[in-house]
Amino acid sequence: QVQLVESGGGLVQAGGSLGLSCAVSGGTFSSYDMGWFRQAPGKEREFVAVIRRSGRATSYEDSVMDRFTISRDNGKNTVYLQMNRLKPEDTAVYYCAASVATMSTTPTMYQYWGQGTQVTVSS
Repeated sequence: QVQLVESGGGLVQAGGSLGLSCAVSGGTFSSYDMGWFRQAPGKEREFVAVIRRSGRATSYEDSVMDRFTISRDNGKNTVYLQMNRLKPEDTAVYYCAASVATMSTTPTMYQYWGQGTQVTVSS
């Protein structure tokens, strides 16, 4: 049973930074591409970022490009999302997810999900 546990969410002022972590257990971490998604109230879950299982490729949603950085440590079975220059519109529950697909931006292509962590950006 693959389990994902996010941490690091919280309340921050606009322009500030937060770092999220997602620890994975119960599977072979290095065999999964890892993604971050977010869901704001009343909205669909949307893609934020993805990192290849090797860590050598990443992709971002346009609105977070140059502000967010996804990374992973295969030795620690952990994926990270560093969020800088946060905006109120970044407010959402953030989820990490694991996929056997390659660099997918589609939630349905992810087999395992964490429980989510709340990020709130005040203006």
